[in-house]
Amino acid sequence: MADMVFRFPAPGPDPMVTDLDGWVKVEGNPTMQTWVQHTSADGSVISGTWAATVGTWHATYKLYEFVHLIEGQITITPDGGAPVTLTPGDAFTVEPGFAGTWKIEKPVRKHFCIKLK
Repeated sequence: MADMVFRFPAPGPDPMVTDLDGWVKVEGNPTMQTWVQHTSADGSVISGTWAATVGTWHATYKLYEFVHLIEGQITITPDGGAPVTLTPGDAFTVEPGFAGTWKIEKPVRKHFCIKLK
């Protein structure tokens, strides 16, 4: 039987460094690093760590994401909606169909959990 509890290790030396699908830089030249550190036994969920530098992306989501912000500051503004500023310790979700900006105001590190199916 697979381990039923998985403790994230420190992120490794080889993150993915390409921008996520549906993310387009719109201000500055922010960069991101993504470490997928765990995949559920049935392959329906991935989780890991994400880091980003200051700047803004316009993001379009196809999948559900849960986030726990570890460090930094983000203001997320849905297209046509009110901005939401998030700081360390905040936990939040982003629903499929979200479209809007992620403005990284202070360098960010977060844990994420994404439902793939």
